[in-house]
Amino acid sequence: MRKFLVIFLIITLTSSAMLAGCERAEQSDKPADRAKQQQNTAKQDTVVREPEPVSTKLKSSGQPFNQQFPSFADLVESLKPSVVNISTTNVVRRKGMFENRPDSPFGQNDPFEEFFKKFFRDMPQQERRGQGLGSGFIISEDGYVVTNYHVVKNAEDIEVVLQDGDTFNAEVVGTDPKTDLAVVKFKPEGKLQSVKFGDSDNLRIGDWVIAIGNPFGFGYTVTSGIVSAKGRYLGLGVYDDFIQTDASLNPGNSGGPLFDLQGQVVGVNTAIIASGQGIGFSIPSNLAEFVINQLKDNGKVVRGWLGIYLQQLTPELAATLGLKEDEGALVADVSPGSPAEKAGIKRGDVIVEYDGTNVEDVTDLTTMAAVTPPGEKVTIKLIEDGKTRDIEVTLGEYPEDEKDVQSEARETLGLVVREITPEIVQRFNLTDRQGVIVARVEQGSIASDAGIRPGDIILEIN
Repeated sequence: MRKFLVIFLIITLTSSAMLAGCERAEQSDKPADRAKQQQNTAKQDTVVREPEPVSTKLKSSGQPFNQQFPSFADLVESLKPSVVNISTTNVVRRKGMFENRPDSPFGQNDPFEEFFKKFFRDMPQQERRGQGLGSGFIISEDGYVVTNYHVVKNAEDIEVVLQDGDTFNAEVVGTDPKTDLAVVKFKPEGKLQSVKFGDSDNLRIGDWVIAIGNPFGFGYTVTSGIVSAKGRYLGLGVYDDFIQTDASLNPGNSGGPLFDLQGQVVGVNTAIIASGQGIGFSIPSNLAEFVINQLKDNGKVVRGWLGIYLQQLTPELAATLGLKEDEGALVADVSPGSPAEKAGIKRGDVIVEYDGTNVEDVTDLTTMAAVTPPGEKVTIKLIEDGKTRDIEVTLGEYPEDEKDVQSEARETLGLVVREITPEIVQRFNLTDRQGVIVARVEQGSIASDAGIRPGDIILEIN
């Protein structure tokens, strides 16, 4: 019996091997084919397949990204000769001890007043020399350079350093504190390579941008990133309309160019958030170019002027005014004798269109009016008491002594105010964005004496 089982197992195994051999023989009857199959089988056992590229996987999964990250090396190499480093020297004068004396608790009848005047009034002011760093870019082959106003403000000496290390003394041609832009000029030894301006309105959130500058004195540092946002308001001035980027910007980058991938300047790097990383702000090229051309040609900027104070139209205000949409700019006040007053614009009107272009917010209207030449006639569409009408306004020239709300509040009342942004609404749990928020109150000012404190909301003045 045991022998029979052994014989049966042998026969079974032999039959299985023969059947397997028959299957392989059916697949490959020719000796050459069998050899080729054996060779392929050996390769499959020894070769490790490379992983499929990420872009291919994304493409096969239906996602749109199918490009590799670009190299900026060739582009940067062609742009660097147009960028300069700027160093400044200024004299900081410190007031004497008597001038720095805080307000006396005795008021005007301070018994020690004469004592301080007698012994400390004639003390000389202390002076010290300070150094500043910044960046800039060449806009003409004969040595005109753009930078930020705050880079050259109060500078007694300005040096421009080219890519090859050549250093030249420069002089200020014109400045515009309202947009924080300046143009300086030096005499080059030969023709220079200048930049080309792009159209910042065509920038889209997510587009690649490149910054070249002089952060912390490390000249010709290149960083890249994307456009993170547009139309950012920082409370720095009436023309706030910044491009936000995550391209790394640091102290010393101020005044440097922000390039697109066509090598065109689409912004002037200007501000950073000190407590944040990857948050930088640039002046859009369309606004900057308008200012730069006037500074270069005339040494100053001539702007169109309507003579109105504007307020952001929030959904709450729109509902109060019976409007269906919150697009437009609310007229908060009208300057006496201004072009707006002569044309019949009144407080409470909502401007929704400027010379055929929709007005989405205060920044739109402010910028469009500023770049309109004085004396030009424009058509303004506004909503008055719920009714829409068109009026014609002949713009005047922005007066030199005209102050924006920020400057007037600081100089007259001694306080700094900011627009109430959605972020501020969320942070302070506000119900709406009406009014302005007090950011800082100067000690001993009218605002301080009146009891105004940072965080207060000002809804109306007079």
